[in-house]
Amino acid sequence: MKFLYVTDTHIRGTTPKNRLDVYVDTLKEKLEEVIQVANQEQVDVLLHGGDVFDRPDLSPNVVGQFAKIFMKAKMPIYVVAGNHDTFGHNPETISRTMLGLMDSFGVMNVIEPDKPVLIEKDGLHVQISGQPYHYDLDQRDPKLDYYPTNETNADVLIHLVHSMLVEKALPEGIPHTVIDHIWGTTADILLTGHFHGGFGIKERNGKYICNPGALARVNNHWTEISRTPKIIIGKIEREGISLYEQAISCAKKGEDVLDRSFLEKAVHQEEKLHSFVQQVRESSQFQTLNMSDIIQDIASLKNVEEKVKHEALRRMTLTEELWKDGDYD
Repeated sequence: MKFLYVTDTHIRGTTPKNRLDVYVDTLKEKLEEVIQVANQEQVDVLLHGGDVFDRPDLSPNVVGQFAKIFMKAKMPIYVVAGNHDTFGHNPETISRTMLGLMDSFGVMNVIEPDKPVLIEKDGLHVQISGQPYHYDLDQRDPKLDYYPTNETNADVLIHLVHSMLVEKALPEGIPHTVIDHIWGTTADILLTGHFHGGFGIKERNGKYICNPGALARVNNHWTEISRTPKIIIGKIEREGISLYEQAISCAKKGEDVLDRSFLEKAVHQEEKLHSFVQQVRESSQFQTLNMSDIIQDIASLKNVEEKVKHEALRRMTLTEELWKDGDYD
């Protein structure tokens, strides 16, 4: 059995401010290539890791344009809902979303938790299951999300999860799961999305954990500028499993489609804010730790750019509010 995996297409009708091109046209071209590759490779299923759409209530006109592209696929498309596909990040709202509409019309098939799909070819049985994004994901026992049950007595288990699965621990406060913590998964092939940077194909003792990265590039972080959108093509046989990544050939270089000026402006703003903090320390002698007094002292400073001053005041005011509410730790 063969499959193609793609994730995080983030279909939308407008161009993000960080893009230099016409986002809709570029995304159509990339999806046309994905479907073409799937047809040429004669894969049995096309799998999507979630965030098909950038919002759940996208314009029907835009959805219709992309539905025509997906309908060119000669094989069924199975998808797990991402956080952008549902209202309030709640998978139970799927029936009211555009992804739910695609499912109703048979353009795509949404995989629901505990309702796996069984694919049989040449006597080999492959179970495809999925875990959509939900609020507790990466914050509860990982076995509940990353360890599928073999409900169909299948030979091979493929499990899709729209989660923040990463190679290294992220800063405290950001829900995530580290790959090395879930190699005990019952899945033979674990396919994830959500984390746009991806980490490629990881293998250990015959098990695979994969994320090729988002097909879409909607922000201008330096990692996105240097990243090439990819898909994964897999082949499952009784002799074993083989997977490989394939770059999207029509995808232009990051520097050609992503505007670095916004990124550079943000970095410059942070540098100015840091310089401002140093200036405050050197030119002001606070007689009290009362936040209100400090804010007033800062506001009275001269020769400081108004934007920087306002941003500093905004941050300090927010901190003051947190302290008053007792939520700051």
